Amino acid sequence: MTHTPNAVLLFAAGLGTRMAPLTDTRPKPLVQVAGRPLLDHALALCDGLKTVVNCHYLAGQIKAHLAGTETQVSDESDLLRETGGGLKHALPLLGPAPVFTLNTDAVWHGPNPVEALRTTWRPEMEALLLMIPREAAVGHGGGGDFDINATGRLHRGSEYVYSGLQIIRTNRLAAVPEDVFSMWRLWSGMLERGTMYGTAYGGRWCDVGRPDSIPLAEAMLNGTADV
Repeated sequence: MTHTPNAVLLFAAGLGTRMAPLTDTRPKPLVQVAGRPLLDHALALCDGLKTVVNCHYLAGQIKAHLAGTETQVSDESDLLRETGGGLKHALPLLGPAPVFTLNTDAVWHGPNPVEALRTTWRPEMEALLLMIPREAAVGHGGGGDFDINATGRLHRGSEYVYSGLQIIRTNRLAAVPEDVFSMWRLWSGMLERGTMYGTAYGGRWCDVGRPDSIPLAEAMLNGTADV
């Protein structure tokens, strides 16, 4: 079994309804924060990895933005597959090793979060999620998602917010017959088996899901946020 992650899928296929009206004419990953599209903020974290971006809504704009780069596109124009289905659809481009998956609707300030996960990953893990302490989750209006126990394993809870970045093994996707399903289809079994882990991020993170999150993200990036 291959243990080392060497590829990343960046999720860029969503409809971006919470970001309206900015997404009426462009996909959310191309909305700009601090003069740079969200997608480019995410790609900048992934140096040295094979990069794959999925697309569905206004897919032509994503493809045009990536034209001439080494990043490959997993085209979901025919069907919006959600996160789990999107990962399954992209597997021919990603390969058999564990992969990073990264949401593109957040920005980071501090240590490279991809490297933080890479150095924590161990062969016995089926998934390793990068978590944000709830009080440090800038722009996040909801509650927490998980707790982390003394062994690093995740449990459903409220102490930490999922950052949208993980390393995950993909071998169990072959047993999922559906095309459309969320990541929870994989996570649920991992939680039961005790093979789903989490680690806390030591920098700052901002959820950029709505237009009013953009000034929060820009303040965080330039060091003026009171967080």
